[in-house]
Amino acid sequence: MQQPKIPQNNNLIPRPPIVVVMGHIDHGKSTLLDFVRKSNITEKEAGGITQHIGAYEAEIHTKSGAGGKITFLDTPGHEAFSKIRSRGAKVADVAILVIAADDGVKPQTKEALDIIKKAEMPFVVAINKTDSSNADPERIKKQLSENGVFVEEWGGKIPAVAVSAKTGRNVDELLELVLLTAEIEELKADPGANASGIVIESHLDPKRGMLATLVIQSGVLRKGMFIQAGEAVAPVKIIEDFAGHGLEEARFSSPVRVVGFNKLPLVGVTFASFLSKKEVGDMTKSNQGGKAESPGEIIPDSRISGLDKLELHLVLRADSGGSLEVLKDEILKFQKGGVLIDILSAKVGDITEEDVKLASSGENAAVIGFHVDAEGNIGRLAKSLGIAVKTFDIIYKICEWLEEEIKEMTPKEIKEETIGKAHILKIFKKIKNRQIIGGRVASGKIINNAFFKIIRKGIALGEGKIVDLEQNKTKVKEVKEGSEFGAVAETHPIRSAAGGAGQFNGVKVEIEENDFLEIFEKISVKKNLYEQAG
Repeated sequence: MQQPKIPQNNNLIPRPPIVVVMGHIDHGKSTLLDFVRKSNITEKEAGGITQHIGAYEAEIHTKSGAGGKITFLDTPGHEAFSKIRSRGAKVADVAILVIAADDGVKPQTKEALDIIKKAEMPFVVAINKTDSSNADPERIKKQLSENGVFVEEWGGKIPAVAVSAKTGRNVDELLELVLLTAEIEELKADPGANASGIVIESHLDPKRGMLATLVIQSGVLRKGMFIQAGEAVAPVKIIEDFAGHGLEEARFSSPVRVVGFNKLPLVGVTFASFLSKKEVGDMTKSNQGGKAESPGEIIPDSRISGLDKLELHLVLRADSGGSLEVLKDEILKFQKGGVLIDILSAKVGDITEEDVKLASSGENAAVIGFHVDAEGNIGRLAKSLGIAVKTFDIIYKICEWLEEEIKEMTPKEIKEETIGKAHILKIFKKIKNRQIIGGRVASGKIINNAFFKIIRKGIALGEGKIVDLEQNKTKVKEVKEGSEFGAVAETHPIRSAAGGAGQFNGVKVEIEENDFLEIFEKISVKKNLYEQAG
């Protein structure tokens, strides 16, 4: 399914920059963000940040007089940001690359640089921990040059400033550089448009339901609107700012939390907002189509009954022994429940034809390369053998790809969702295996083409399907609680417990007056193999 596109028009005005802070673990990203928060956010707002929504706004006022709003993305590590990038979305305008002056360029520093380069995002280098006795800012600049990054002092174009997030030294200068970099980018947004932007976080709150943190890139979001983010939809009843305060509306560059999605939006998808539910379109109807919230009963599809395990056969290649160990560790995290990971081979070096041939010896097989290339005509051989060959530069993307592959390979099962109950008042006619019946909807609703169970004295005796539905002699799609209806019901033989799901014992029960029909829909869903016994 395509992501909703962010509207384009010419009614644009300048907007505040959205800034992501990146760098190696323990190099001071959190300390820097904490200092900016304390210096530029009121005490009342700062207290609310413990609710943490992954982003916050700050009104910057530097000693030199420069100022303006900045939205900071506070992502743990680079995983969330990698997810956003992997889905083709651009959420941040400027990056701050934090490097500890007493530690130097490290693996996650290089990973951050890779993300920044692929996003073609302007960035500023913050050489942090200059208060340390082992600080050596010049060594950092040299290491950056060895990785293709030349700061201004070394004749390059990348701004860099030596700071101490602990004491606040030169943090003002850093923020001024960020504002200047953003000004050069000429960031603009449409104040008259409906809000659009990016999902940066989503989770299920046990008390409040499905929530998402959004960064608005253009337009205005108001209460009463509707949001579409991929397949997820929400009526906008609650908008909260970064500190958890309720809002009536929010403008571009603002991070907000919205409550009430029908399913969790994927991190990194774009969202669009609409004035009415109807405008959301056909996707909204398919997602919200009146289906019951009850989880219902899980019935295995007879075609896949017994397929409670999924075994993946993988050949791994990496550029170094250390990288190979990290790759194996991350991949083996997926081995739990009914998912089994069989690593056929794990070696250092480029992917070879022998790797592809080895992978072809098993089903559900793939060759994964980390920071390596594929030799010769690997693509042609892999295609002929039906083997996926994937190469990556970021470990999180491997995990994302593998997760999607597992979902795609996971067998399906049929889920029954009860949507209503009907009391049968009259049997009008019988034609072969069909009956013309009349009744009243006791609860929920009855819909055409739905399935039913015949309930007599509290016992389920038979099954069937509604093949025609009428109300007041007019064909309808559904009849709601309290209303009478007429229907053509097709009955089936009783399921045999001994024969297993989907098997029937040949005994057919017909509907009688005063029976109840339990109305349900059948939905095909993926099994959760992680909940299966390993």
